Amino acid sequence: MSSNVLAVMIGISTFLGAIGLAALLWGLKTGQFDDTAKFLDGARFDGEEELRDAIMMEQKRKEALEKKRKDRRVMPE
Repeated sequence: MSSNVLAVMIGISTFLGAIGLAALLWGLKTGQFDDTAKFLDGARFDGEEELRDAIMMEQKRKEALEKKRKDRRVMPE
């Protein structure tokens, strides 16, 4: 294998590694891996009835947020 080919391969692999490291650091900085609710909800709501209740509570919370947004649009400033 030629030393030029080896140098190009090392350069490209270093560049791709740097891109991967930058993506990982960006994900850590923006909180892409912070999903503690998933693990906590998995431990708390492990029964079928509890899961139904959690889904219903989530839907109610979303409906309340939508209602609040609509109320803000209707009120004159």
